[in-house]
Amino acid sequence: MTRAIKLYRYPLSVHAHRAELLLALLKLPTELIFVDLAKRAHKHPEFLALNSFGQVPVIDDGGTIVSDSNAILVYLAKKYGNGRWLPADPLGEARVQRWLSVAAGQVAFGPGAARLIRVFGARFNADDVIARAHALFQIMDGELARTPFLAGDCPSIADIANYTSIALAPEGNVSLAPYPNLRAWLTRIEALPGFVPMQRSVAGLQAG
Repeated sequence: MTRAIKLYRYPLSVHAHRAELLLALLKLPTELIFVDLAKRAHKHPEFLALNSFGQVPVIDDGGTIVSDSNAILVYLAKKYGNGRWLPADPLGEARVQRWLSVAAGQVAFGPGAARLIRVFGARFNADDVIARAHALFQIMDGELARTPFLAGDCPSIADIANYTSIALAPEGNVSLAPYPNLRAWLTRIEALPGFVPMQRSVAGLQAG
């Protein structure tokens, strides 16, 4: 494949980083297109023609438009992953889907929401979302004591969907210190060939 996949993204969006990370791990040529959320470029008609919800990320793969970070992960894994990033067997795929749901649910409304307070000034109750984050991390730390990756012995899009919000949890005043298995999992993701980090913010626990 010679043409680059266009990725419409904002550098501080964890959802956009999920797509960027999998594109990098798959070693796919990528053209990063900046969408200025601060200037509400995501609400302009040109962008709404790509994603009527007005959200990043969006990819353009030779005219095939896909939006929503989890949907993008599924698309890329099925088209370019050679079966590695999304298992084809029913149980394997179900295990991955479970964690895609966690990424869109408990992660988004726990550590994800806590970070949005500190980085973007979102109006969530900090105590509530931080408590949700720690409740989730306790469960994840226990599960990661049994398997190296979320859906089993090999990395999958389950890990990519959850990595960024958890790695950046300290920006939302959520400490990862009590969770050794979770931290070891983050290290394993970061050691994958082609890994690209996300731009960090000096916020929350990171501000020290």
